[in-house]
Amino acid sequence: MATRRIISSEKTILDQDDHDGSGPAADQKSNISPAVPMDVIVKLLAFTLAMIVVPIGSYFATVNTLFKGNSTFAGALAAVMANVVLIAYVVVAYTEDQSDQLDPKKKESKKDL
Repeated sequence: MATRRIISSEKTILDQDDHDGSGPAADQKSNISPAVPMDVIVKLLAFTLAMIVVPIGSYFATVNTLFKGNSTFAGALAAVMANVVLIAYVVVAYTEDQSDQLDPKKKESKKDL
């Protein structure tokens, strides 16, 4: 079994990782912004709440009023409403993703003016 000897003049992996704060890394300002923007979190929480409230609310609102006690139709409507909320979330996420791609183009056109 062979082992590797560390020569004193050779830097180890730990020595290579150590830096004293000088150099190009020290000149850069630390980025402490959150990884996920706050508006994305708010949208996710809103759609999560809607995913809970809309199907259950539509079931109980229609089971005795619109469908006269027929829970099968009310349950089917609740399932449809859950899919509507899900599709709405996908549409909002897709349009938000496209707006992120369009923003750099707008910034570049403003720089040219």
